[in-house]
Amino acid sequence: MAKLQITLKRSVIGRPKDQKATVEALGLRKLNQTVEQQDNAAIRGMVEKVKHLVEVTEQA
Repeated sequence: MAKLQITLKRSVIGRPKDQKATVEALGLRKLNQTVEQQDNAAIRGMVEKVKHLVEVTEQA
């Protein structure tokens, strides 16, 4: 199954609570931290919500 590599590129300071919660639910805690998540509709939706804060790379 495909995976997504998600990196937090911008700070969540001053962002709405729902965006902070979404970033934390993705498993991101620190700036420039990278996590690997399964590529599914739920994760894609979360990434879409905070796309201005993260960078996403697809892996096979």
